[in-house]
Amino acid sequence: MSDSAASAPRDVDVVIVGAGFSGLCMAIQLRRVGITDFVVLEKADRVGGTWRDNTYPGAACDIPSHLYSFSFEQNPNWTRAFPLQSEIQQYLERCADKYDVRKHIRFGAEVEHAEFDRAAGRWHVRTRGGERLSARALVLGNGALHLPAYPDLPGLATFAGKTFHSARWDHGYDLSQKTVAVVGTGASAIQFVPQIAPVVRRLHLFQRTPAWVVPKPDHAIGEVARRVYARVPALQRLVRSGLYWQHEARALAFLRPRLMRLVEPLARRHLRQQVADPQLRARLAPDYRMGCKRVLISNDFYPALTRPNVELVTDPIERVEPTGVRTQDGVLREVDAIILGTGFRATDYLSAIEIVGADGQELNERWRGAPRRTSASRCRASRTSTC
Repeated sequence: MSDSAASAPRDVDVVIVGAGFSGLCMAIQLRRVGITDFVVLEKADRVGGTWRDNTYPGAACDIPSHLYSFSFEQNPNWTRAFPLQSEIQQYLERCADKYDVRKHIRFGAEVEHAEFDRAAGRWHVRTRGGERLSARALVLGNGALHLPAYPDLPGLATFAGKTFHSARWDHGYDLSQKTVAVVGTGASAIQFVPQIAPVVRRLHLFQRTPAWVVPKPDHAIGEVARRVYARVPALQRLVRSGLYWQHEARALAFLRPRLMRLVEPLARRHLRQQVADPQLRARLAPDYRMGCKRVLISNDFYPALTRPNVELVTDPIERVEPTGVRTQDGVLREVDAIILGTGFRATDYLSAIEIVGADGQELNERWRGAPRRTSASRCRASRTSTC
């Protein structure tokens, strides 16, 4: 435990878990209203959350830059319409400095247990390092994209080559002229596959289910535009507002899935224009309604799959062997490295923390299978507990 952590008071007004977007926003807003008796418990050694952890080649956000930022802290210096990981991380670092919240953050403090004491009206919080805190309020800002999902592939542990998850990218491993297997075609894979395809000797991309992919309206934001945004903040707020309502309107399609039929032709045309081979195109075409899985945006994923050194594999994986990946058709593809682009355990984001509420129930157990809100009456019974 650091000296600053050891000397901090045991009793605080608020404990915030996580120093990503949510945790930093809560910390900033508390300071803005004059509340300074709080602590942010962060398991890593830097702020940033998802954008600190995901540093794979091509990592970027699929929400426009002017929208993917705090409403109270617009950034006129975004260089692209869709922000890169490095710029988002820098933005969060600047926010932590500008709003003076670093002094409230305990780095290397991973929360393992929190229990509400009804009699005292306080939360008792314990970190893995043994630090104990008592707080009037507990705020969970730990997010859902910090626990990598590792596939249950028979024999994966026996692979003799290099294996790593996209969220734990090994930048020290040189992919040049290597034969690589990529497992998964989700939001991370469609970003890093186009980046590594020109570098590796051979790339085998294992796809379980094709995704709906639409064009990415990305472009560079020039220096003149950035200067204008800096001098006329109202203009950037107007742009942000337009983007906000544009994205909010999309919720109608998810509430009424039939409306997705209006967007599907755009994705099909995108696939048709970028993939000339009808056989490859057929394997990349989804057979389910758009919106049932995350819709992806990319301008370079499909072209990457048409490269002569890239193979799309749709036969299910049977097992991993010491030298490579064998599919159910009996084919063994020998590889030097396996990269897992298999996403996150989004529904298990609280699994590392045991949270016991006012009624003695553990939150992970209560939410198991079907997360849901506690009854309104129970919320009213204890204003200081989470509901």
